[in-house]
Amino acid sequence: GFGMVKLELKTKSSSGVEFTATGSSNTDTGKASGSLETKYKVKDYGLTFTQKWNTDNTLGTEVSVEDQLAEGLKVALDSTFVPNTGKKSGKLKTSYKRDYVHLGCNIDIDLSGPTIYGWAVLGYEGWLAGYQMAFDTAKSKLSQNNFALGYKAGDFQLHTNVNDGTEFGGSIYQKVNNKVETSVNLAWTAGSNNTRFGIAGKYQLDEKTSIVAKVNNASLIGIGYTHALRPGVKLTLSGLIDGKNFSAGGHKIGLGFELEA
Repeated sequence: GFGMVKLELKTKSSSGVEFTATGSSNTDTGKASGSLETKYKVKDYGLTFTQKWNTDNTLGTEVSVEDQLAEGLKVALDSTFVPNTGKKSGKLKTSYKRDYVHLGCNIDIDLSGPTIYGWAVLGYEGWLAGYQMAFDTAKSKLSQNNFALGYKAGDFQLHTNVNDGTEFGGSIYQKVNNKVETSVNLAWTAGSNNTRFGIAGKYQLDEKTSIVAKVNNASLIGIGYTHALRPGVKLTLSGLIDGKNFSAGGHKIGLGFELEA
């Protein structure tokens, strides 16, 4: 990301436990943060145990089971605990995935009134249609109500969406050839003249190196460079330039370093 310095390390022990450690620093605020995640899978029973910790001192645990109760069905219990405040939260997650349908429902475990999140995606011959909602049982009303429609061909993708009946968006992606990819996105808000427009492109210099660039109607210009130093080691450099206030400064740079063993 822009204005960030990020380091990520992934490794796996001989016993099958996966470790992911990340650290980041915001160059604007100087705030640093980090997280550690461990994951262990029991493939014979479809079980996955995940534990997370971050520098905000939040502990998270998730236990999931997949393809055991029914093929394509995944059920998970996700919980978090903040030792400093004693705050606890939990969420029951379910999803069902088949060739042409993907359904899901998450429920916050909150005795004062849980929020129910649901979504459905249907696909047929390259077409995709999706719906996502959130229902606040405490207030007995929908807090999110979103629709999306998309089409995907071999080298072309089209996507449109409507969020809460007020936010409209659309995007087009095309893979020109093996080295060049382009995209255009457009968004606007009902009852407002605030229209957002952006274009982006990616060029694959070689099998290890790629360059991306994007610009929007606010004259923000983003540039990114990614290079695989060797297998399992990736370096990313990025910059964000404010074209309207070029001489005033305030431009952002980012650095990312990923290690995987």
